[in-house]
This record gives sequence, C-alpha cells and structure tokens, in this order.
Amino acid sequence: MTKTDPNLLRTILLLSLCFALTGTTSSLTVSASPLVGFKISDNQALATLPLSFHLIGTMLAGIPASLLMKNVGRRYGFMIGTGIGAFGAASAAGSIIYSNFYLFCLSIFCLGILSGFAQLYRFAAADVATHEFKTKAVSLVMIGGIIAGFIGPTVASKAKDLIPNAEFAGSYLFVIIFHVLIVLILLGTRLPRPDDTEQKGKTRPLKEIFSQPKFLVAVLSAMAGYGVMAMVMTATPLAMTEESNHQFSDAAFVIQWHVVGMFAPAFFTGSLIHRYGPVPIIFTGILLNVLCIAINLAGTDVFNYWSSLILLGMGWNFMFVSGTTMVIETYSPGEKAIVQGVNDFLVFGTAAVSSLLAGVVQTSLGWRAVNLCSIPFLGVVVLALLWYIFTNTEKEGIFLLKQDSTA
Repeated sequence: MTKTDPNLLRTILLLSLCFALTGTTSSLTVSASPLVGFKISDNQALATLPLSFHLIGTMLAGIPASLLMKNVGRRYGFMIGTGIGAFGAASAAGSIIYSNFYLFCLSIFCLGILSGFAQLYRFAAADVATHEFKTKAVSLVMIGGIIAGFIGPTVASKAKDLIPNAEFAGSYLFVIIFHVLIVLILLGTRLPRPDDTEQKGKTRPLKEIFSQPKFLVAVLSAMAGYGVMAMVMTATPLAMTEESNHQFSDAAFVIQWHVVGMFAPAFFTGSLIHRYGPVPIIFTGILLNVLCIAINLAGTDVFNYWSSLILLGMGWNFMFVSGTTMVIETYSPGEKAIVQGVNDFLVFGTAAVSSLLAGVVQTSLGWRAVNLCSIPFLGVVVLALLWYIFTNTEKEGIFLLKQDSTA
C-alpha cells in the first residue's frame, strides 16, 4: 500500500473518527469532572480526584488492552473498551444525581479504561500503514482530537442542566450515543487480525528492550509532555472559576481551544518529524511549554488562559507524537503488545499523578504554584535529550534521527 491508497486512507480516517468520538467523553470529563468533584465532595481539595481516577484507568488499561488485542484483534478489543466506557458514562450520570462522590470516581475510572483502549488507535493506524507513512498515520488519527475538543466541552455546557438539580448528569448520558456510533463504525472498518509473528514471534528480555536509549528518551518525552499538560490543564477550570472568578463558559471555551492546540498540529507534526527527526520536534515542544508557563505567570485574564492553553496543547502534541514515533522503532512484531502497553502505563501513570497533584496544589497554593511545579518535568527531558544526543552520536545522533525516521 502507498500513502495514496484509498483503502488505507479510509481505514485511518475511520480510526480517527473513532478516536474523536472517544475523545469527546475525555474532553467532557476534563471540563466537568473537577467542577462536579468540587460540588459533591466533602473535601474540596479532592476536586480533581475523579480526573486522577480517569488517568489511572487509562494507565492501568494500557497493558491489558494491548495483550487483549494481541489475541482477539484490534476491532473486538476496541468494542470491549467502548462497552466499558458506555457503562461508565451511565454510572457517572447516576452518581451525580445521587451526589455520590466515590461512585463518581469509579465511574470516571471506567471512562479512563475506555481512554486507555482508545490510545491504541494511533498504534492501530501504524499497523496498517507502510513504513514511510507510519508517522503521518499516527498524526492523522490524532487529528480526531480536534472534533473531540469542540464537542466535549459543548456537550458539557449545553447538556449540563438537562437533568434538574444534577449538573452534568445529562452530559454523561448524552455521550452514550457516541459510544454506540463507535461500535457501528468499527463494524465497518477493516483491521488486520494478529498473525503468528505477532502472537508467537521471538522476543528479547524486557530489560534489553526497555534499556534502549531510544525507548528511554521516547517514554520520558511522552511522560513529561503528558505530565505538564495534565498538571496545568486539570487545574485550569478550578483556577478560572474559583480563583480568577471567570464563568464556566469561559473555562469551557479555553478547554476547547486547548484541545484544538493538542490535535490541530497533527496536520503537520508527522511531516515535521519526517523531515527533521523527532529530537528537534521534542525540543520545540519543550519551548512551547515554557512559553505557556511564562504566560500563565504573567496574568490571569481569559486571554492569558486561552493563549497559554493553546501553547500547552501544541507542546504536548510535539512531545507525545515524537515519543510515539520513536517507540514504534524499538520493538519487533512479537514485542509490540507489551512495549505499547508499558509505554502507555508509564505515560498515563505520570499524567494521573500530575492531575491529582494539580488539585492539591491549586486548592492549597494557587495557580502560580501549579505552573512552577511543571518546570521540573521539562528539565528532566532536556537532560535526557542531551544525554541521548551526545552518547549516541554515531548510531542515533540528532543528525541521523532524520534518517532513522525515513528509513
């Protein structure tokens, strides 16, 4: 297949649509769950705990979802994850109606499991693409997040009062429709079944796989990108509505554009990585995150939140997509499931810790402290990249990364 093959493009676009519909639930949760937690929890410092449960669910689902798909295939694996998500959405609505904070956390955990399955859409796209098209295939799937970025907060805002005295319960009931659509789309999508090479192929010891410099840098980049993003993004609705006295509609607007910032670069991120290699793009992502933090420290007008969250999203995209591209180059077919699962476990584990920390820091120390706490994540990646460049110049240095990505 070539990159112009209509069957390939159709499959990737359908995967992108599934990712978009799944992401709608996630962006709804980002917008609404801190506010629901703030309202129905007895301890307001735990307002972001539901979002942490979401990320924990995403983290814990990574390895089981990968191993499940290794045996039953991508299509049925995604359907199982979607069913779990539909249950979580219905349960979330019920927990809001009855003001049960801990049931709400468990419900959001189920939605996190759905998100964990959905993260594998990008790897599914890489599976069906030719080698030279893998990076762009990953980027095309990520474009689906733009749709999610607008629909999720819109559903949160428009349907939040659908059920009287239960803000956002109607929003969670509404997204069940999207889960039904995902199943229908998957039924019409051609995805390859796992072959013998993938299921029974030779594998190296895990220590050997995970000690590869390229794998370490790839995972650290994605971990830091998600860690900073989760820290700042999770605290944003609380900071805007409780500390800066902006309206929820303003916070929803900012989150919408943040998600656009996360996924709109996917139109060109793949081409940039293909041309320059992943390392320079990771450095660019770090710079964008630094600019985000600087803008947040400079003021708390809606414009500050809006512009900084767009930059935050773009920085995440550059670091996460580049990390994914590098990870794809570190495993054989037989190692694919475990490497993908461990990668997502580490990435979303970092995001879960960051989101929980965001709530504690925001409610106790404020918005400025949230941003300052994000800086160490970026520092670690800068050090790792410098180590990678100067210790692997002959094999995988910065000038050869471009060749690696186009080999």
